[in-house]
Amino acid sequence: MEVPGGSPLAVLRSPRPERRPTTLPRTPAVIAPSPGGSVCGVASIKGQNLASIPGTLPGCGVTNPVRITEVAGVRLSQAATVDCTTAKALEFWTRKIAIPTVGRTGGGLARINVVVSYNCRKRIGTRSNRISEHGKGRAIDITGFTMRNGETFTVLKHWNSGTYGKILKLMHKGACGPFGTVLGPRANAAHRDHFHFDTARYRSGSYCR
Repeated sequence: MEVPGGSPLAVLRSPRPERRPTTLPRTPAVIAPSPGGSVCGVASIKGQNLASIPGTLPGCGVTNPVRITEVAGVRLSQAATVDCTTAKALEFWTRKIAIPTVGRTGGGLARINVVVSYNCRKRIGTRSNRISEHGKGRAIDITGFTMRNGETFTVLKHWNSGTYGKILKLMHKGACGPFGTVLGPRANAAHRDHFHFDTARYRSGSYCR
């Protein structure tokens, strides 16, 4: 499988599951908009370039972040602040996995419901003092999806439920590769209500639970 932003460099650490924070970080400053509203050199990633984000904790921060609002023709429920590697991974996954998996169900995929992207903090729910991938602009958390007919299905309510449950499982499986870490309800209770995708890379390959 083609993996965007893949790197032969390895990260010598194991991913840890994280709980979603209840607060969102302040919005960073916008710099000059990209021509046509595209960012990261990909026409189907819509958004704005942002000024570099300095971390409030050592290890946090993002150089050349972007605030994305749409990928592969699918809107995000709220703008997500990430780096371009993560934006490209999300666009690839949306175009190659999410849209085809949904197909004509509900008229097709209209929106990805995002709950967290950049957030400078340490990993939550572990003994580790390492900075979360959210604090590096490498992660995005997704709670569910909305169809063109207005129907919404969520990880919390539909993971084990009929057609939408099958779609969610295929979306989760298909994220393993484009993303370095993929966590969902099978990972632990902290992820019972959302998918965590990040672009950290490991010598052992993608970590998917």
